Amino acid sequence: MATTPSRFDHRVERNTAPTLVNWQLPDDAPPEVAPSARNVTVSCGWGRLIFAHTFPDLADVAQTLREEQPGARDIAFYLRDPHVVLSLAPQELFLDPSHTYRLWMSQYRPSARRPKGFHCRRLQTRGDTEAINRIYAARGMVQVPPSFFWDKRSSRQLRYFVAADATTDRVIGAVTGVDHVEAFDDPERGSSLWCLAVDPQATFPGIGEALVRTLAEHFLARGRAFMDLSVMHDNANAIALYEKLGFQRVPVFTIKAKNPINEKLFVGPPVEETLNPYAMIIINEAVRRGIQVKVIDAEAGYFALTYGGRTVLCRESLSELTTAVAMSRCDDKAVTRRVLEAACLMVPPQTLAGTPADNAAFLERHGALVVKPVRGEQGRGITVDVRTPAEVDAAIARARGHADQVLLEKYIEGHDLRIIVIDGKVVAGAIRKPAEITGTGQHSVRALIEAQSRRRAAATGGESKIPLDDETERCVRANGHGLDDILPEGEALAVRKTANLHTGGTIHDVTDRLHRVLIDAAIEAARALDIPVVGFDFLVPRVDGPDYVIIEANERPGLANHEPQPTAGRFVDLLFPRTVTPA
Repeated sequence: MATTPSRFDHRVERNTAPTLVNWQLPDDAPPEVAPSARNVTVSCGWGRLIFAHTFPDLADVAQTLREEQPGARDIAFYLRDPHVVLSLAPQELFLDPSHTYRLWMSQYRPSARRPKGFHCRRLQTRGDTEAINRIYAARGMVQVPPSFFWDKRSSRQLRYFVAADATTDRVIGAVTGVDHVEAFDDPERGSSLWCLAVDPQATFPGIGEALVRTLAEHFLARGRAFMDLSVMHDNANAIALYEKLGFQRVPVFTIKAKNPINEKLFVGPPVEETLNPYAMIIINEAVRRGIQVKVIDAEAGYFALTYGGRTVLCRESLSELTTAVAMSRCDDKAVTRRVLEAACLMVPPQTLAGTPADNAAFLERHGALVVKPVRGEQGRGITVDVRTPAEVDAAIARARGHADQVLLEKYIEGHDLRIIVIDGKVVAGAIRKPAEITGTGQHSVRALIEAQSRRRAAATGGESKIPLDDETERCVRANGHGLDDILPEGEALAVRKTANLHTGGTIHDVTDRLHRVLIDAAIEAARALDIPVVGFDFLVPRVDGPDYVIIEANERPGLANHEPQPTAGRFVDLLFPRTVTPA
C-alpha cells in the first residue's frame, strides 16, 4: 500500500551526514490541510517564531517579516530557499549568521549526575518573570513583557523552565521551549529550544547544561522526536556544550529583519575587533547615532569620534573633556583623599607606608588595613583585610611592584559600591562583589575557580578573570581551605577580598535604590575633583542608607556591565549633545 507523504517532509538521515530533503510545503499538499497548519507563527514575547516551512508561498515569509513590530525580533526558521526570500526584500532582510543544531530524542542519554546547589523547575511566580528579564538584560537579549510570561506560564505551545538557587530560590538561569506539535500539529513531532540564558553572576557550574537537559527530558516525555536550536556561529562555548549533549548540526537557515536590535549581525565586523568592551560600548553607541569613529590605538583603547566638524579623542571613557589636573588628582589616591576630605566628604584614615615600626603602629590603631599602591587601577597590587605586621610587610612588597609609594588605609567592612557620575549626574550605581565559588562536593577549589573564571571571561569579553595567584591562595587559606581541597556541596567561598571586575568580581545594579545622601556625595565629589566623567568607589553598610566612605576615584571608569543603565548613552550625550534624541 502506498503511503501518503508527510506534509512537512523535512527528514534528516540520522546515521549519516545531515542531508536536507524538503523544508517547504509540497505544491500538491492535500486541500484538506487545516488553515492553522499553514503560515504558522508563534508569538514568544520577544517577537514571533515564523515556521517558514509551513508557508506555501515564500513571498508570504518575506511579507510576514516586514510586518515585524517595533522593538521585536522576529525569526523565520526552517527555510529551504533563503536566497529566494532575501531576493524579495534585500534591503529589509538578512541571513542570520547562526547554525542550527538538532538533538534526536532516540539518541539522548540522561545524566546520572544531578545539579548541585540549584534545581530546575517551571516558572512559578511573577518574581520569576522579573528575574528572567534581569538575566536577559545582562546578556544583551530582548526582554519580554512580564505579563506575557505570566499569561503563557501554562501554555502548551511555550514551555518555560528556570534554574533556581536551592537555598534562596533566586532565579539564575532560564530556557524557553516551543512544542511544534502543539503549534501546528507537526507530523515530524518536533520541538525547539530558545533563549537559553544563565546569570553571568551565578557561581554554580553546569547551569546551562541542566536547563538544556530539563527541556529535552520534558519533550522526550511528551513523545517528541527531536529538539532543534539556533546558535551564533562564533559562540564556541555554547556549541561545545550542545555537541557534548549529542546535538548534531543540520542545514537549516534563518532570516531576520534589519532592525536596530539585529544591527550588529548585518552591518559587518565591528570598527576594530581588538578594542576592549569598555571602548566598544561607546563606539557602538556612537555608530548608532551616525558619529564617525576612527581607531587611533586599539591596544590602548584610543579612538576619535567626529560629528559635525568636531572631533573628540577618547581612551575608553576618558576624553579630552577631562583636564590633566583632574586626571592627576584621581591618579594619586592620596591626593584624591585630601581633595575629598577638604570638601567635607567621608574618607577613611590613611597614611603612607613608612618604617616597619610606623606601619605596625598604624595597624595597631586600626586593627585591619588595606594596602595599595598610590597609583594604579583594576585592583592591581591591592591587599585587603591585612591583620598582622608580617602580612603588612608582604602586602607592601606586592604593592611596590606597581608603584614606588604605598598607602596604608583603615579596612572598613561594607558593600563595595561603584557610582558613575557623568556631567554632574549619577547615571549608575552598582554593588561589586568579590569573586566567589560554590562547592559541589565533587570539585576542588582550584577547579571551581577555573570554571568560574571561564564563565566570567565569557560574560565580559575576557575582561573579568579570577587570577590563581598568591592573593587568591591567601584568601582561600584564610577561609580555612587549600586550592586542592574538595569544597563541600553548597558551601560558598570568597576567593578574593577586592571586588574589582578584572579579578573576577561581579557587579549588580542598585541605581534605583541609592540613598539621596550617597547620590549627593558622589555629585559633590565629582565637583570637588572638577571632572566630567568619574567612577567613585564607596564602602557602605547598605545602599539605601546614608552612611559611607569614599575610598577611590577612577577617571576612566568602565561603562560596560552596568545594564540596564544607559552609561554609554550618557557619555556620548556629554561629548555630542546635538545627537541626543528628545525624550
